[in-house]
Amino acid sequence: MRIAVLTSSRADFGIYLPLLNHLKSDEFFNLEVVAFGTHLSKEHGFTITEIEKSNFKKIHKIKTPINNRNPLDITKNIGVSINIFSDFWSKNKYDYIIALGDRYEMFAAVTATTPFVYKVAHLHAGETTLGAIDNVYRHAISLMSKLLFVSTTIYKEKANQINPEAQTFNVGALSIDNLKNINYLSIDRFKSKFNIDLSLPTLLCTFHPETVNLKMNLNYIDELLLSFSDLMKNYQVVITLPNADTTGDQIKEIILEFGKDNPNLKIVESFGMIGYLSCMKYCKMMIGNTSSGFIEAAFFPKWVINLGNRQDGRIMTKNIINTPFKKQKIIEAVQSIENQKAITVSSIYGDGETASKIIEILKKEYEKF
Repeated sequence: MRIAVLTSSRADFGIYLPLLNHLKSDEFFNLEVVAFGTHLSKEHGFTITEIEKSNFKKIHKIKTPINNRNPLDITKNIGVSINIFSDFWSKNKYDYIIALGDRYEMFAAVTATTPFVYKVAHLHAGETTLGAIDNVYRHAISLMSKLLFVSTTIYKEKANQINPEAQTFNVGALSIDNLKNINYLSIDRFKSKFNIDLSLPTLLCTFHPETVNLKMNLNYIDELLLSFSDLMKNYQVVITLPNADTTGDQIKEIILEFGKDNPNLKIVESFGMIGYLSCMKYCKMMIGNTSSGFIEAAFFPKWVINLGNRQDGRIMTKNIINTPFKKQKIIEAVQSIENQKAITVSSIYGDGETASKIIEILKKEYEKF
């Protein structure tokens, strides 16, 4: 069975890994990895090297534009990427194309498949993020897909409403497979690799622009960094730089400039999957507006200060505190967690066997050909 797996960023590649490893090791499948987006950007960590180290037999490297200073850039990126992928799909045919998530780059790649009537399987369908334009792209990808893989029963109901023609399966989240099975870096190994000492009380932050509220993003990052000025008196703050969202470059520049005057702020372009999850394991709490504050953080579990509206619509577990982008509110949220006992969170994202379930479903699909 010839399978193409589309990966456009450090984030989705890390999530994919359990599935990619199953596909690679099973002789039933002929796996080809299609890498594009920020993977080939030196400004975003050139994470294609991480893919190459995984020793997949076939890796397609497709250079697509990632300019992101304004909505016009994003629109042009989508158009050019559709054009690039139209050529690629005309020369490469697969039994199934696997797409994950909600990025505009992923939307462009999948959109280009539709005239060819190729079969697409969409991972993490049915989820909702009202504070990002990605919400539209996710649902559009689902409409163009034949198989929908979801992470919870609630998301299965939503996915069925979005595309009742597709087959929908609740397989859980691939991230749980990762979290159960990876070899986390020790605190000493982490320090040796990243020069960050996680034995210190640490706040892990990831901030992405709210792409449906562009005008407020500069105010949001200012409030967040102002809170860091106070929080760094008691905590080491580790922040990862944003993805290629609209205004992402401006946000990145502001964070880097702040870091010049605040050496206690640890700025990281890309940890890689193992590094990021290891940092999450040892940190005191998470601050930001990333989806990893929902699925992955619930596994450990970690307290999460979820900022703003980007993730509105996701399932809220009891380890998450919703907080506006206001300096004092962020500080108060951190202080409230300091007085809390360790928290337990019931698992709603599966049993860590998601990759095996997807493999079984794909094999049954092949029998129908």
